[in-house]
Amino acid sequence: MNAYMTNGSFDILYKIKDKYPNKDFYFMHDNQTTLAYYEDAEKTKFATAREYEVVISNGTIQTDGFVVMNNIPVTDEGRPIFEDQFKQRSGSMDSVPGFYALRVLRPKRGNTYVVFVQWKDEQSYERWKNSGNFAKAHKKTDGVKKSAPYSAGPSYVTTYHMADLTEG
Repeated sequence: MNAYMTNGSFDILYKIKDKYPNKDFYFMHDNQTTLAYYEDAEKTKFATAREYEVVISNGTIQTDGFVVMNNIPVTDEGRPIFEDQFKQRSGSMDSVPGFYALRVLRPKRGNTYVVFVQWKDEQSYERWKNSGNFAKAHKKTDGVKKSAPYSAGPSYVTTYHMADLTEG
């Protein structure tokens, strides 16, 4: 399965949904832009898309909620290590209150994976982030977070709120 993302204005992106009514498009926004996301086995419907292969898929993406995307550059040699770490923990978040969905996305171009996690709301994410389960999953050695053996540079986080389609 593939995942596709593109950014733009809500009005322009929403027209894609009208053109392909049988596809499940998800729209989310941050302070600056709207992001459209969908999964499909076929070629992308977006004119310009970031293309990924879905490596891990847990839960069901919803039309409401809060999305956190960890963008993690991974070396070519580190890809199996990175993916294996997530496969070993697959399903561990399924029972966390407020958790909706997780996708680990391997880039088709470039080296930056996306770990897409959708929550019921921002508060659910914050509760998990401050939990023992989060600390265990992101443990530090001797109080210091060391660079992962697969790291190809600093990671960064983007967050989005799902777009209220009744506004469009």
